[in-house]
Amino acid sequence: MQLATDEHLAHDISSPWIAAMDPSATRTPEELANIVSLFASSDGWIDRVRLRSEDRWYERLYQGPDHDIWVISWLPGQSTGFHDHGESSGAFVVATGVLEEHRPGEQPLAIHPGHPRAFGPDYAHDVLNASLAPAISIHAYSPPLTDMNEYELDGNQLVPRERASERAETLAQQRHIQQGKPANHSGAVTIDQMLSAARARLQRLSPIQAQETAADRGSILVDIRPASQRAIEGSIPGALIVERNVLEWRFDPASSARLPVATDHDLPVIVFCSEGYTSSLAAAALQDLGLWRATDIVGGFQAWRAAGLPTVPPSKVS
Repeated sequence: MQLATDEHLAHDISSPWIAAMDPSATRTPEELANIVSLFASSDGWIDRVRLRSEDRWYERLYQGPDHDIWVISWLPGQSTGFHDHGESSGAFVVATGVLEEHRPGEQPLAIHPGHPRAFGPDYAHDVLNASLAPAISIHAYSPPLTDMNEYELDGNQLVPRERASERAETLAQQRHIQQGKPANHSGAVTIDQMLSAARARLQRLSPIQAQETAADRGSILVDIRPASQRAIEGSIPGALIVERNVLEWRFDPASSARLPVATDHDLPVIVFCSEGYTSSLAAAALQDLGLWRATDIVGGFQAWRAAGLPTVPPSKVS
């Protein structure tokens, strides 16, 4: 693998910090938090991401004199185990999905997209995907990462491990995966809670963003409204019609009823309904199947039409 250089990174990804780099300096945790946030908001890295069922996939995408940048994908249940980063400070941000950070003697902390975590040298933690959907995170270290020490948790104390062990990582995963807790004493959740949880996992798109993404990057617009609703409201030209009741079967690569286009979990799917409510739940369901790039349109078809984007009139919708 060829690492990105300053020149490549500046060309591929908007990187305002590169011009100000001082090779003799190191980055503060706060600066690293800004770096991972800027990097995550760009789109030059997303096509490099892979999912790996055996253990976490990761790749260093940039290495400079004072910091490096990594991207990591996490399937449900995958974790790092307790570790530090040697003499490097660091920061990470979740780009999609939700991760949990565990620290000895502290309650687990859910890390949602857009909320970077930054830390100094010798900071030890365990990071885990305890959700039911894949997650992706961006990490930066200064100086560039060269050393990591691994630990076992003994009560509230961390005991150094002499060497890495896949068996120990598996045990750490099993120890930390938590079952979902009911939102109230009856064990029920409200639809508002379900909707909020679904949207917390999505990088939702405005109608204009959805149109540009479909045109420029080959994302697939998927209309999940029933035929009766499409006949009344109209439709979006070129959108793939897959009604909500069969959506998962059509996009699961392992399903015998899958669509020809549903060949792998990297498929970029943009779901829309009438007003952007059912579509959020549907996109989260696709993420549960492993389609980690699935998302939806804010405001649905109604917002698309209000933005003046192309539509097919109701009278021409079959």
